[in-house]
Amino acid sequence: MERPPSVDKLARSLADTGLPHPMLVDAARAAIADGDHTMARHHAEQTARRLLQPVVNATGVLLHTNLGRAPWPAHDAGRYRNLELDLTTGERGSRQSHAPALLARACGAEAAMVVNNCASAVLLILAALARDQGVAVSRSELVEIGGGFRVPDVMEQSGARLVEVGTTNRTRRADFERAVEADGVTLVMQIHQSNYRIVGFTESVTTAELADLGPPLVADIGSGLLDAACPWMPDGPPAWLEGEPAARQTLEAGAELVAFSGDKLLGGPQAGIIAGNADLVRRCGRHPLARALRPGGLVLGALQDLALTYLRRDGMAIPFWRMASLPIDGLQARARALGRGEVVATVATPGGGTLPGVEIPSVGVALDGDHRERLRAAHPPIMARVVEDRTVLDLRTIDPDEDAHVAAVLGSLEDPA
Repeated sequence: MERPPSVDKLARSLADTGLPHPMLVDAARAAIADGDHTMARHHAEQTARRLLQPVVNATGVLLHTNLGRAPWPAHDAGRYRNLELDLTTGERGSRQSHAPALLARACGAEAAMVVNNCASAVLLILAALARDQGVAVSRSELVEIGGGFRVPDVMEQSGARLVEVGTTNRTRRADFERAVEADGVTLVMQIHQSNYRIVGFTESVTTAELADLGPPLVADIGSGLLDAACPWMPDGPPAWLEGEPAARQTLEAGAELVAFSGDKLLGGPQAGIIAGNADLVRRCGRHPLARALRPGGLVLGALQDLALTYLRRDGMAIPFWRMASLPIDGLQARARALGRGEVVATVATPGGGTLPGVEIPSVGVALDGDHRERLRAAHPPIMARVVEDRTVLDLRTIDPDEDAHVAAVLGSLEDPA
């Protein structure tokens, strides 16, 4: 029987993979233990594939949860930053005074603060403002988000008491009035049905109708649209945004606080934003959970860049809005230039638990058969979808700078003709 090479020698032969030597040693040992040292490179490559890395999104889903939702760069030069330093006074400052203040300005709020996701924002609001108190929520809005997290569960963890009002399909202002009078409700909450729709024999209550009930009104608008007018877009709001609640308009309608995500329609990093009444925001910020849920400097720096972009009204500098507004003729030209597959009409979707049922016309290329495994093996990997036994790559979610890479990888596949 052939004697296997030494672990160290085998590991050193894999140095071109770019992995640190200890990880190459693990790959070498695994291969030798399996009785086939020639598989060491395979083990190393599989290890590398499990690391976080850039991918090409050719799925047509703009906010793909598995791919990190909104693509937004995090610029950091590896230097110290004034995260909690007031440069004017030289005294200790607050990490909530930079990006949050800009986001508040962008959506017309008195104040804002940032936590690590929207579920955290809701948890903090409930814990700070309604612990051991009743919170009225319509039964039609007791949602479950991705990963099995449910609003009633979040509310239970906050210490607040859920008071369900109305029915699954019909809720009226009178239902909330009875809850406020009879159930000791001290907070009213609206939760946007961002990942589903109830249609048919339905009735719901608007923000304006709930604003004067007495208890503070909190609106979890989820998806993170800042302003329904989309002043950052050259041609105004796209038609597919119709009916989507926005932070500015929700606050103007009478909500005391809004909560929303940073990595959905806002187009930035994962974060949760609480915006609205300054006193209520301060109460949230003083709660012990605020420290546990606070984001780090990388997220806050990325959000600051994003907020400044919104305030400059430069929507085309935000990848999500740029991709969503690409004209069909430009997508067709890029698809033809790839030189592979059949140019086909496709339908892109916002994704990320936003705008259920919304479809955005798009263009892609289709190749017969399922080529997803080989596309994922590319460097960087290309994520596509299969429709009716054809592999489809949607150009709307592919950055133009990635077209050359996509063309080269498609060229390495067997000619679909």
